[in-house]
Amino acid sequence: MASLLLSSESLFRPCDLEGFLDAPGTPLGEADEPFGQARAVEAIGMALSMSAPGYDVFAVGPPGLGKHRIVRALLEKEARTRPTPPDEVYVHDFANPLRPHHLRLPAGGAVRFAAELKGFVDQLRSALPTAFEGEDYRTRAATLEKARDDRRTDAVALLRKELVKESIALLSTPMGFVLAPIKDGEVIGPDAFAELPKEDRERFAEGFEQHQQRVRGMVELFPIWDHEHRVQVDALHRTVAANTVERLLSPLRLAHEGDAPVLAHLTAVGEDVVAKVSELLSEAPGQVAVPEALRKLLSSAPLERYLVNVLVDRDGSIGAPVVYEDLPTHPRLVGRVEHRAHLGALVTDFTLVRKGALHEANGGFLLLDAIGLLTAPYAWEELKRCLRGREIHIESLGERVGLSSTASLDPEPVPLSVKVVLFGDRQLYYLLAERDPDFLDLFKVQADFEEDLPRDPATERALATHVSAIARAEGLRPLETSAACRVVEHASRLVEDRERLSLRTHALRDLLHEADRVAAQATHAVILSEHVVAALAARARRGDRPKDHVVERIKRGIYQIETKGAVVGQINGLAVVGLPTAAFGFPQRITARVHAGKGDVVDIERESELGGPIHSKGVMILAGYLSANYCADRPFALSASLVFEQSYGHVEGDSASAAELLALLSALAEVPILQSFAITGSVSQLGRIQPIGGVNEKIEGFFDACAARGANGDEAVIVPRTNVPNLMLREDVRVAVRERRFRVFAVETIDEALGLVTGLEAGERVGGGYPRGTVNERVQSRLQQFGEAVKGPRTKD
Repeated sequence: MASLLLSSESLFRPCDLEGFLDAPGTPLGEADEPFGQARAVEAIGMALSMSAPGYDVFAVGPPGLGKHRIVRALLEKEARTRPTPPDEVYVHDFANPLRPHHLRLPAGGAVRFAAELKGFVDQLRSALPTAFEGEDYRTRAATLEKARDDRRTDAVALLRKELVKESIALLSTPMGFVLAPIKDGEVIGPDAFAELPKEDRERFAEGFEQHQQRVRGMVELFPIWDHEHRVQVDALHRTVAANTVERLLSPLRLAHEGDAPVLAHLTAVGEDVVAKVSELLSEAPGQVAVPEALRKLLSSAPLERYLVNVLVDRDGSIGAPVVYEDLPTHPRLVGRVEHRAHLGALVTDFTLVRKGALHEANGGFLLLDAIGLLTAPYAWEELKRCLRGREIHIESLGERVGLSSTASLDPEPVPLSVKVVLFGDRQLYYLLAERDPDFLDLFKVQADFEEDLPRDPATERALATHVSAIARAEGLRPLETSAACRVVEHASRLVEDRERLSLRTHALRDLLHEADRVAAQATHAVILSEHVVAALAARARRGDRPKDHVVERIKRGIYQIETKGAVVGQINGLAVVGLPTAAFGFPQRITARVHAGKGDVVDIERESELGGPIHSKGVMILAGYLSANYCADRPFALSASLVFEQSYGHVEGDSASAAELLALLSALAEVPILQSFAITGSVSQLGRIQPIGGVNEKIEGFFDACAARGANGDEAVIVPRTNVPNLMLREDVRVAVRERRFRVFAVETIDEALGLVTGLEAGERVGGGYPRGTVNERVQSRLQQFGEAVKGPRTKD
């Protein structure tokens, strides 16, 4: 039994960094970032070196490992070596107004380009009216008008001259041109005409009819001449407007020489301005009204069509962008088209196109949380669409699902070149890999982050260096060597393994902040060991309300736990409650009752639907162990019931199966179990005690319960020997063990545990039986009695 008892040194692995610092408070060296994540770093490096599509990254691991920090640091380092991507803008497409045209400009050029076109529009408002108020335009317009009037006047004068020769006058009236007779050089009226001789009237009538066709032909030429005049005036308007626009656009053309798409757009802008000016002025009543009409056009109008919508501005950026989108909804991912109310209707234009995270990250890196992406409607499907097509389509959700009836825009897609990094846990990664056929084609690189690493002197020093660098980076006090040791020890406690160190850097960072607060309150310039210990104690105290509540109820006897005496069929099992912020253990009374039956062990927790499947499996294993070890050659005639007393919640796990088996064996052998013992561990059908989780919390929970009830020094906990490397117990428990006020035993088999809790020899199987007087022999004998009872008395023929 002595070999099963653990010393206080076996319950904790201290950290010794002696000589690591030259003097107390000397800052430790630089952290070797990213600490302990060589596998993930290698995967990310591979993804960064691949330009082929599909080599995006899924960073796998639970929260708290610093995945975001590590990945962002790696990407920012890589981004500084890459060129800065171009700016992205949208401009009006004059050929297709519902499809805004996309342009790219050198980094920082978008804002300048927008300012240039804004200046062009502002200058246009004054330059065009001024051009049409100028003497040159007025002279040329008057010349064209005079030429049209002279042409009409000359035609009328020529016809009139010819008609006069035949004594016919061509008169101009408000109703048009009319013919009248001339006698003695005077135009005669209707009364005088009626007094003319008949032959004269007939001659005039014949002449009127003959020359009316000539008058009509001349009048029909007037609209043609007016049209020719309007064409000439329109050409003049175009020339004046084109000259003005070209004068304003020339500096822009020079500034963007060699950029064909921009030059093409400037040409389209100039042509549209000229066309719009010509269209408006063609409706102006006269040359005096031209400047006024222009001012009306340029003040009210649609000059926004000549502006620039800057989608992405990279002015001042160095290298490729690294963008983290914390709310990856569909519109925040790919952008959106906004609308505004106008006269009771919703209207939009290219200036209301808004960017998304993909636009910002284009040419660089985009970081997304997978769970947020998957829970946002249509965001995941849209991201896959963009990555497959390598272009960004800006589309509203309403249009995406066919629910929008409002006329909207269809912006030209933006070419996409981006490396996406998703963050999620392993379950989500494997679920996507199994259920989504596109996932592994798009995210070929799995960056699997380690949760812990082996603990040895080298990794202890590395972790101490790392946490010291964190303290320095966070602006905290430097750590003394002993303080760094306490942090390393806590890292082992976090992973529940003294042979490994946790890589949950967020938890360690929080501990450093809390220890720094304690040091500040103590007015120390460095963080000492006692500051870390105090921070851990304060953290435990903040989260210990549920545990204190349980211990207080045990102390008052509300939760009935025995720690003294011996009882048949009753044992103290150990349970652990895992809360989001903490975990604590506490003892749980387990009882067993047996009688002759049909070989079934009833799990009352399962029957009441309070037990989970793993717990039920553990109970089923007990029947296999009992029948194989005690009734191998005879019927297993046992009926037994097991229950967790005062348990009103869900019970899961098999860590109580060893306690349940011991309770059964005690009930069968009618041998009492020492209530000063508590045990945790699962058991195999072969009687081997197997490791369980939460071993530190369970030992400490029983220790606290015993202390609350008044310990006498006999109390002890039995744990699986395979759990010894997991022991990182509190200092007060270790002190109690060292002073022999508390004991911890480690066992490998159920027989070793049986000997401890009963104080009797368990008995080793010899042939088909066990040595007389041992506990196992009593169990076997009792089962034989049950078998005989089930068979009933024999009858003679």
